[in-house]
Amino acid sequence: MRALKIAVVVMGVLIVVGTVGLVVGIARRSAAPPVASALPVAAVMPASVASVLDEPAGTHIAGIAAVRDRLAVQLQGGGVDRVVLIDPATGAVAGHISLAR
Repeated sequence: MRALKIAVVVMGVLIVVGTVGLVVGIARRSAAPPVASALPVAAVMPASVASVLDEPAGTHIAGIAAVRDRLAVQLQGGGVDRVVLIDPATGAVAGHISLAR
C-alpha cells in the first residue's frame, strides 16, 4: 500500500512538472520574434518603395507579389496585360513581361 501511495505522488508531481513545462514552452514560442521566411525579400525590402511606372493611360494595378529579390506588379488596361519587375532596393524597373491573350 505504501508503494502505491509513493507511485501516485510521483506521478502527480510528473503531471504538474510536465504541464508547467508545456505552458512555459508555449509562452516562449509566442513571445519569440517571428522566424524569417524562406524568401529573402523580407530582409532586403525597405519599409517603402517609391517607383514611377511609365505606363499608358487606363492602366491599373491588378496585383503585387514578392518574387525572390523583386516585386512583381501585375498591370491591366492600357494594352495587353503585363508584369513589371521592380527592384525594391532602388525602386528601378528591372524588367517587363507581357502576357499575350
